[in-house]
Formats: sequence, C-alpha cells, structure tokens
Amino acid sequence: MDRKIKLIWDFRGPDSQKIAEHHVIHLNDYSASSNLKEHTTGVEVFSKSYSIAYIIVYKSEMLPVRDSLKPHRGEFVD
Repeated sequence: MDRKIKLIWDFRGPDSQKIAEHHVIHLNDYSASSNLKEHTTGVEVFSKSYSIAYIIVYKSEMLPVRDSLKPHRGEFVD
C-alpha cells in the first residue's frame, strides 16, 4: 500500500488565511496539470495569524511535487 504524505506551506500574519486559501488555488491547478492519481488540498486555520495550505499525495508521486512546489515541510498521514 502506498502511503500518503501531506505537504505543507505555513503562512503567518494577519492575512495568513487569505494567502493560504489563494495558495490552494495554485495547488489545485498544479494537480490538474500534473494528472496526480488522487490528491486532497485544503486550508487549516490555527489562529488569526497562522494558517497552512496543504496537499496530500501518494508517496510515489511526492518527489516531483515536492521539487516543483517546494513545501515548507511534510508529514505522513493515515
């Protein structure tokens, strides 16, 4: 079974949520043009000044996505 990895971009400041939401638009555009098998994108808001944008991809597809999009960090998901 191919594990999934959550690639994460951190945004800080008073506009962090809006910036993260806009970043997800670019993540969806990339995934559509790259024909990823299956992916999930989203935004998580932790406070008024800290939000993240993320894309969850299969580990087998992670390297090209990571190299193209340069996330700040990543983590395995169940």
